[in-house]
Amino acid sequence: MLRACFFAFSLSCLVPGLSAEEAASHYSEKVPSRDGTGKVYMGREISQVVSQHAIGWLERRDREGEEKPSLVMEHLELAPDAVVADIGAGSGYFSFLIAPLVPKGKVLAVDIQQEMLDFIEGKKKLKKIFNVEPLLGTIEDTRLPENQVDLAILVDAYHEFSHPREMAASIFKGLKPGGRIVLLEYRAEDPSVAIKPLHKMSVKQVRREMEAVGFEFKEVRDFLPIQHFLVFQKPIQS
Repeated sequence: MLRACFFAFSLSCLVPGLSAEEAASHYSEKVPSRDGTGKVYMGREISQVVSQHAIGWLERRDREGEEKPSLVMEHLELAPDAVVADIGAGSGYFSFLIAPLVPKGKVLAVDIQQEMLDFIEGKKKLKKIFNVEPLLGTIEDTRLPENQVDLAILVDAYHEFSHPREMAASIFKGLKPGGRIVLLEYRAEDPSVAIKPLHKMSVKQVRREMEAVGFEFKEVRDFLPIQHFLVFQKPIQS
């Protein structure tokens, strides 16, 4: 959430030979549906974005019971010195869960809203956790250091990106060869998941969109109550 309208820079900066016009051609427009933007990518209408006023919802006390983020931490399999990018970090909820797992590394908490990064700075001081680094993205760039990130995690975020193709390519660029991207998305295949349809994604759709920019599908783990845990990897050799 809060993650998106993220990053509208041209794929021509990331993929040799791809023009801005070719990048733009991946999108189409339709009459917006309820909760949708009307912008369509690979058959999927992009959802509307949650604003910075959702901090209370992101920090809600029953989140552990609903979504089991502690189980997510167990499945990230991080080295102590790993560099992790929490893309669309919002209030930093997941950033501060990850930080103790990488005591010799760091968490880059990326968001495009300065209000969110200010909130994270306040949490750093309160919690005395200093290996979380807020990073202000723009509509052009995540500003991830190139080939420096071991893991990028996107929690209920990717479906809101206004430029998902560019965003995925940006993350690809920031990951080390062999680096992983983990996406948590509400399960579109399961009608019992009481989330608005445009805020859910199927494994098939996520694979289609990630593989389009060069990621290799590794696995999907459905150990969470209502979300997919999808793992992709940047090829070790391109």
